[in-house]
Amino acid sequence: MALALERHATSKLPDEMIDAVTTLGFRGEALPSIASVARMTLESRVRGHEGWQRIIDNGVLISEGPAGLPPGTRVRVEGLFERVPARRKFLRSARAEYAACMDVVRRLAMARPEIGFALDHDGRSALNVAPAAGRPQRVAALTDRALIENSVAVDLEREGIVLGGVAGLPTYNRGIADHQYLFVNGRPVKDRLLVGAVRGAYADVLARDRHAVVALFLDVPGDMVDVNVHPAKTEVRFRDPALVRGLIVSGLKQALGEAGHRSMQRPDEAALAAWTTSSSSPSPSGEGLGWGLSPSADSVRLTFPTPYPSPEGEGLYVRDQRRTFFTTLPQGRAEPAYAPPPETHAFPLGVARGQVAKTYIVAEAEDGLVIVDQHAAHERLVLERMRRGMAGGGIAAQALLLPEVVELEETACDRLDARIGELADFGLDLERFGPRAMLVRSVPAMLGQGDVVGLVTDLADELAAYDEALSLKERLDHVAATMACHGSVRAGRVLSVAEMNALLREMEVTPNSGQCNHGRPTWVKLAHGDIEKLFGRK
Repeated sequence: MALALERHATSKLPDEMIDAVTTLGFRGEALPSIASVARMTLESRVRGHEGWQRIIDNGVLISEGPAGLPPGTRVRVEGLFERVPARRKFLRSARAEYAACMDVVRRLAMARPEIGFALDHDGRSALNVAPAAGRPQRVAALTDRALIENSVAVDLEREGIVLGGVAGLPTYNRGIADHQYLFVNGRPVKDRLLVGAVRGAYADVLARDRHAVVALFLDVPGDMVDVNVHPAKTEVRFRDPALVRGLIVSGLKQALGEAGHRSMQRPDEAALAAWTTSSSSPSPSGEGLGWGLSPSADSVRLTFPTPYPSPEGEGLYVRDQRRTFFTTLPQGRAEPAYAPPPETHAFPLGVARGQVAKTYIVAEAEDGLVIVDQHAAHERLVLERMRRGMAGGGIAAQALLLPEVVELEETACDRLDARIGELADFGLDLERFGPRAMLVRSVPAMLGQGDVVGLVTDLADELAAYDEALSLKERLDHVAATMACHGSVRAGRVLSVAEMNALLREMEVTPNSGQCNHGRPTWVKLAHGDIEKLFGRK
């Protein structure tokens, strides 16, 4: 204890080999530096022996002697910078300093799930976690309980380096990167290499202004990492940074790919509130039904007038307080059933029951109601097909009956002209047609003959953001995503029941189909329990 409070002292070195250090510990300057600007009480007891304490007030030893405490060490710091006003004025607000302390304790608690942690602030318990069975449970307890249902496990080993932890689904994201927790050999770090690897792994499934929720634990042999490159040890230096980055990117991509069609399924309270029924007083004439969206949904409550059958054909005469008018009966689209509908329990995304607003597929699953955004879902499916095509040697092209001329700025044509050969590997056959136009002779077969002009224009814009040194195959995800967006089923297209079910079945077996190419969810589920709440059954 006396040595730990001396300057330039440390007790972490076994046999003078700094590379073999496995504990977190304090740096040699930490304890004496803190004791020089505050009142510090240091108490410690080794199991089987009596405890001891030392009290230092702003660098001066006040007292020492026996102390009663359980086995372990306790450090109490009071009056920080009380006698050093020049240092105290550089402290941030009490709220900001408390948030920094909370972040430190939270990261330490994640690193050691087998240890319980408690943090008290202003006389109340701010954090209290019991020893957990595993990392996913501890991470969820310290962040958001919903993370368990909206994450996948990461587990990969390569050349002696082990990567583990949890990775949030792409649709379970944040607006800032404050929920990315990275650990190296049990030590919390904030390393740019690791942060960049996480962003690279999520690049093709997450919007650029959104950030993934991850807690990754990297176990590296001591001789392959240097943890003493930063005073606070928040940065590390790897002997083979490319190996570590590749391990994280491939580990995350593999875990997210195995998640398949999974997407974040957390009922949105505002959305559910919009479905809430509300009572309404009857109209002055005693007629009408008061049913509609709740006022909180910024919508207009409708009072339906009283209908009665029309003798003139398919329709209704409708009478309200002011007038009587004729309206036709609503027409619903239906198809003849040539075979019994399939059982819902056989498919995770259920069986298609209809289409809403020519945009959303409504399916019935065993455990609830599934709503699918047909454009977003098909966009992801086309992207994954293009990836498989490129992995197989190239994407099949479909020649246009009449070549299409696309007029662009000359600089945009120059960019496309420089990449004609590479675009041909994607199935897009272009030819320069004067200084300000490109001639399109074929497009990727899987896209069909969609918006050729929009496709070429967007590709030119994408190329403007690329580094000329990078090939399009290195930018495969960006190019393929742009093409997939133009070749997918558009919102507003009426689909048959067979087409809807085919889309659902392909989603169930396609990696990353839970989110579109821009990171938005492709489907949501309204569980039976949520439906029962809407009708007051639960």
